[in-house]
Amino acid sequence: MTSVAGWVAASTPGAFPPLPRAVAQSFYRRMRAVAPAAVGAIERDRAGDPEQSFPDTACGRLAGSLDDAGLRALGMWTHHWCMRFYDDDTRVGRRLVREIAARPGLGWTADEVRWMLRESVSAGPAAADRFTLPHAAAAQLPPADRPALGHRPEVEVPRQRRPGQSG
Repeated sequence: MTSVAGWVAASTPGAFPPLPRAVAQSFYRRMRAVAPAAVGAIERDRAGDPEQSFPDTACGRLAGSLDDAGLRALGMWTHHWCMRFYDDDTRVGRRLVREIAARPGLGWTADEVRWMLRESVSAGPAAADRFTLPHAAAAQLPPADRPALGHRPEVEVPRQRRPGQSG
């Protein structure tokens, strides 16, 4: 199991500039708003059929009920949760991350992408899916706002779906 240091990972020097404390705190505040529903959905899906189509799962229904800002917060929370508690039990969370990563036009900010990248680097190689969401989110930024990703493991970025297309 791999764990990152939360705020310490968000504010220490490294490949990505530290985020101002107010910015990081706003991310945590938004993530805390979706966390209870996300935990419940993940727990229900763990007990459910792993072959069920995503829109029919508790996580799929939760994702479908959120606007873009809520979906970004859910993606960031799930990414954060998967990076902190990465093991075989994160299968449902990793599926949720992949589904969110495949959604176009969520309006990611450069700060959100940098925060997720910093978390991904801190998690280390044990977390194989650690770059899925930050790379997909970075691809949605205007070229001038994309963080330099430097040396990173190659990952397959999920094909982005057209609006209204289900998975």
